[in-house]
Amino acid sequence: MLFNSLTFVAFFAIVLALHHAPWGSWRAKKIQLLVASYLFYAAWNPPFILLLWISTVVDWHVAQRIHATAARRRRRIWLLVSVAVNLGILGYFKYGGFLLDNWVALVGALGIEWQVPSWTIVLPVGISFYTFQTMAYSLDVYLRRAEPADSLLDFGLFVTFFPQLVAGPIVRPTDLIPQFANRPPPRAGRFAWGLSLMVLGMFQKIVIADGALAPAAEKVFEAGDTLAWTDAWLGTLAFSGQIFSDFAGYSTTAIGAALVLGFSLPDNFRFPYAAVGFSDFWRRWHVSLSTWLSDYLYVPLGGNRKGPARTYVNLMLTMLLGGLWHGASWTFVVWGGLHGTYLAVERFIRERVGPTRLSRTLPFQIALAMLTYFLVNVTWVFFRAREFDTAWRMIGSMLTFGSGKRVLPAVDIALVGGTIFAMLLVHGLMRERRLEEVVARTPWWVTATVVGAMLVSIVITQGSTNAFIYFQF
Repeated sequence: MLFNSLTFVAFFAIVLALHHAPWGSWRAKKIQLLVASYLFYAAWNPPFILLLWISTVVDWHVAQRIHATAARRRRRIWLLVSVAVNLGILGYFKYGGFLLDNWVALVGALGIEWQVPSWTIVLPVGISFYTFQTMAYSLDVYLRRAEPADSLLDFGLFVTFFPQLVAGPIVRPTDLIPQFANRPPPRAGRFAWGLSLMVLGMFQKIVIADGALAPAAEKVFEAGDTLAWTDAWLGTLAFSGQIFSDFAGYSTTAIGAALVLGFSLPDNFRFPYAAVGFSDFWRRWHVSLSTWLSDYLYVPLGGNRKGPARTYVNLMLTMLLGGLWHGASWTFVVWGGLHGTYLAVERFIRERVGPTRLSRTLPFQIALAMLTYFLVNVTWVFFRAREFDTAWRMIGSMLTFGSGKRVLPAVDIALVGGTIFAMLLVHGLMRERRLEEVVARTPWWVTATVVGAMLVSIVITQGSTNAFIYFQF
């Protein structure tokens, strides 16, 4: 079920009516939310609810056993059960075909012809998100960062909570499970603010991502020819804006939907295209994933505690696996490898140069932000391209300033240029601000006018129900 569909509007209206109805115990309300979450997920493919059940039951019982066991060896065995089940499910459904194709290519390079039966694996929507979320529960209990949940109902709702089930934010158990313990106390303005965030999220998805930027990105990346450098850059910039607006739009809608129901989800984006450096970028882009990778992969690998060489290796491994998390393709691995390289080089320079008077000046900060944005856009080419031929062709067109085919009409050029300029301006102005604080200082009628204008734009633009890009991850 897509947020940007009339089906979801009807579904959410019914859920809200039942959730805020004056009758029923808090336990009954949670059961309603759990059933609604299963229905929300079943709208894609009902049998895949079984995977949610497996993750829920396994991690619930594993965490109970880990908590009740003092012996370190037995605790590790139970943790391995959780990791094996979760990564086994993720590995089969997301990486089974990828691993088999690469095995066939490898043995073929050795002169061995390997015939495999044809098979099709359907990727369950959101499997990467809820797998990481449930694994975090077992890991936190193992590391004694958290106690096991007191209620299987609360844990089941944590796993399946529909606003963020299929595309995040990846919520930590200590952040969400305690919120289910008691009925959320009433808070002035929460309902209206949640609805406003949902409108903003849908505006980002429908008007900006799908309406203004997706057509240009599609024309450029599907052209199949060497392009003029202007078109190659405009297509890449269009995709950079599209993927931000698409994914941030989902996260914002999810946060708003949760608020309307009385729950708080963490921010997932903090105006990343105003980042000054790549560490700063990953503190602003897909925050729930970057912190997950840091806490459960980078730090356990040793982080920066085992010397400079090991630190660079840990950075690279973390980002390579982060790239592979996004998709079963070598282009995603290259995307992650580039970000790992950027982070390693940035760390190397910072350790040897350190902060200087020049580095603190505004012109230097602006120049570094522009360089960061430029290099991030280079990585988006590999993220968007379906194969390396397209990626190398795009990179060649972008960096050599050569002539080639023109595929973008004047209207697309103007639309992409204007939209990206406005996006960068907003990110720059909001770099050190929070949206809630800005809105709190703004007259209510201005906020209402802006939300109303976004709602009208959504209605005017709505012509199709394109799935969110991150559903494929």
